[in-house]
Amino acid sequence: MGLLFVESLPGPKVFKCKFCGVDSASPDAIVSKEFRGRHGRAYLFDSVVNVSLGPREDRLLMTGLHTVNDIYCSCCQRLLGWRYEKAYSEDQKYKEGKYILEKHMMLKEG
Repeated sequence: MGLLFVESLPGPKVFKCKFCGVDSASPDAIVSKEFRGRHGRAYLFDSVVNVSLGPREDRLLMTGLHTVNDIYCSCCQRLLGWRYEKAYSEDQKYKEGKYILEKHMMLKEG
């Protein structure tokens, strides 16, 4: 296995993987705090770091059919949420290319 390169985020408050403590997202990248994940509250982010994408799959979510990729912590490989690849409903297109991180999978430091 090769070297793991981990990106650190600047700023006093950063969302981190609760299992290994690696940076995952900046509060500045939050689009909305009004989302639900598999296990409760979730945040929608414009960008995240230190994640790997799972395979694409169509998933029927509360807001309709979407093509998504699960996202995993690149350090510990825990499932953190998903990435919206494609939204089939016109009013959901704003989610495309954005990320859901489940709140219970994150620590907020700072």
